[in-house]
Amino acid sequence: MQGKYKIGDVARILGISADLIRYYEEKGVVSPEKDPSNKYRYYDTWDINYLIDCLWYKNYGFSIENVAQMVSTYTYPSLLEALENKTDEIRDEIRRKELLLQRIEKFRERLSTTRSLVGDFEIVTNQPFYYYINRHNSEYDDNIVLRELSRKWLKYMPFTRRYFEISRDALAGGDDEYVWGFSVAPQYVEAFNIDVARPVAQMPETLCVHSAFKSAGLDRFSAHKLNFLLQYAEENGYTPTRNAFGNLACSVLEDGVQTGYFEAWLPVTKAE
Repeated sequence: MQGKYKIGDVARILGISADLIRYYEEKGVVSPEKDPSNKYRYYDTWDINYLIDCLWYKNYGFSIENVAQMVSTYTYPSLLEALENKTDEIRDEIRRKELLLQRIEKFRERLSTTRSLVGDFEIVTNQPFYYYINRHNSEYDDNIVLRELSRKWLKYMPFTRRYFEISRDALAGGDDEYVWGFSVAPQYVEAFNIDVARPVAQMPETLCVHSAFKSAGLDRFSAHKLNFLLQYAEENGYTPTRNAFGNLACSVLEDGVQTGYFEAWLPVTKAE
């Protein structure tokens, strides 16, 4: 039958599945002739052209559902509108990928220095950031506002980070209380239009003792692991001004034990 092709033939010509061809038939994109004697479907060159149109738009990133409508029902203005919307979507994806590339490069840099900072110290000015608390020691706060906030901020990872805070009393050897939450840099707040209304707070730019430590084993994190920050500050003429804070840098297997590496900062002022 000249110019007529079975579904398997079309699938081989275009390199697509028979199921996809059937889907576009269901959506009215192609209308094969049915041989009443054997129930076979036969597609002509026009059907193949429409399927090529489908591949054209699909490779722009449109879903097969959108593609079916674009090929069979869109007018000229609606096609232009769809292309404009996809253009905006691709621009947003590129922008996010660029931010993600910067983020992973910075993450690699931090990891390369964090391990060497364990047991060492530097006096630095911490960059400002936003944060909130949703966990006290091992107990998560069941507040509905915090639950919803966490669900939103988790979607922004890895631009948001796991954040902890330890009181000066705990650093001085008192209770073993600490809190956890999430933090985010101002540049990502602006980039993703992240809501930073209360209970989100802002940590200002501040002078800090900066160091790193590690904690081996599950559930072995302790506020007392940061006592060394307070000791260093006092021995070098610095007075703490706020609670110590930090981030989980990474968790890796080390000597057969799951080990967390943490960066930590203690805001200070130079004693007179």
